[in-house]
Amino acid sequence: MRGWIDIAYLAKPKNLNGGLVARGASGLPILLYEGLEVALVPPVIDAPRRVTVSSVQELSDNEALITFAEVADLTTAELLAGCRCLAREAAVDLSVLEEAQALPDWDGWRVEDVRAGYVGEVASLDERATQPLLCVRRPDGRETLVPLVDAFIEDVDEDARLIRLACPDGLLDL
Repeated sequence: MRGWIDIAYLAKPKNLNGGLVARGASGLPILLYEGLEVALVPPVIDAPRRVTVSSVQELSDNEALITFAEVADLTTAELLAGCRCLAREAAVDLSVLEEAQALPDWDGWRVEDVRAGYVGEVASLDERATQPLLCVRRPDGRETLVPLVDAFIEDVDEDARLIRLACPDGLLDL
């Protein structure tokens, strides 16, 4: 679906009126807002496939209680739990993403992994709508892409220009 971005995950139903707990996709802040039309994937039989956000009650930085105009009861909300919310790129305020992902200029910083040791130097940062990707130039000249997510960042030492990661097994071998 060209022109659509994944902005949220419907984690679980929350109340009898069809409310759902939504989490920002890939650690993003909640980008859902009143009046936003979203497509729900995967489609569910006997449930709406496109819905309009009718209210957003923030629960934390990347979690909110969401109600949709087309969802009025717990039964329908239960069907939609587990779906992802896709929104048209043009309808999402990408400046919110830029603020949420405000990153320093990491070009040339050293990258280490807690298990693998020295990985290489930052060659570039590919900022995407869902999450930034750190391109690391390895000592042998290869480049490795590492999702720059909080779960992988162990420490950032600005004085030493060093990023310490705790990557999942096998990620650095791709």
